[in-house]
Amino acid sequence: MSHAGAPVGGLLVLVDPVARRLDGESVRIAKDVLSAGAAAKICLPDSQEEFARALARRGHRRPVIVGDDRALVRAVGLLHRERGLGDGVVSLVPVGPPGSLALARSLGVPLSAVLAARAALDGVTHPRDLLVDDSDGVVLGGLRISPPASAVRRGGGYRSLLRTLLPSPAASGAPAGPVHRLRVEVDGVVLADVDHPVEDVAVRTAGAGAGPAEVVVRLSGAPPLTQPAEVVTVSGADFRYRADHALAGPVRRRTWTRHAAAWALTLPRGSD
Repeated sequence: MSHAGAPVGGLLVLVDPVARRLDGESVRIAKDVLSAGAAAKICLPDSQEEFARALARRGHRRPVIVGDDRALVRAVGLLHRERGLGDGVVSLVPVGPPGSLALARSLGVPLSAVLAARAALDGVTHPRDLLVDDSDGVVLGGLRISPPASAVRRGGGYRSLLRTLLPSPAASGAPAGPVHRLRVEVDGVVLADVDHPVEDVAVRTAGAGAGPAEVVVRLSGAPPLTQPAEVVTVSGADFRYRADHALAGPVRRRTWTRHAAAWALTLPRGSD
């Protein structure tokens, strides 16, 4: 679902310090396009703390994040924790190396600074679901739990977000490497328990109106299990997981809950 006519009021253009350091030219282009199309307050924070303070003081300005996936997740997380996500929409102008923009790409944000800035000005608003964990962390696109050694054996290096978040196809019954001893519960139903080795768990969100999140569990020696989910709980031996851009953990238990249409992103007109 999308809503045409993302309002162009005052903008708070928050330039991530990493983006400014790595690609000053793209940052300059984004600022020029945004300033020419709307009343824009440009903020150039020097640290994550200054980034958070500037966002908290946005008033009625609509935030436009100039930076990579980490900057977007940081901004959405801050807005969620101050219960400010329902106040409006968020825009992103992706700036950073390709490997740091997989989430932006998967969400449909143009990787061109000019096109993304134009979408922030006159694009359409797309509501998005959010996964929120029991420590109040947010997941915008998806998460994956897989043994680090297994990830190396499957190719290592940078891969697209969808390949990172979803299990790669494998012949059923063929072991894929290291395994976890995990209990995976989806909406109160146990999909896997510690007595059956788990090779991979992936969860991904959907656009608002597209239904629950999707969970894919790959058990050793068995076909993948796919299940819609509102609440996912994983527990067992210490495990790490990759949520959007970052490796988290180790933890022994984590629960993620789907928040339907919790935030919204501006995308170019004509986006699905």
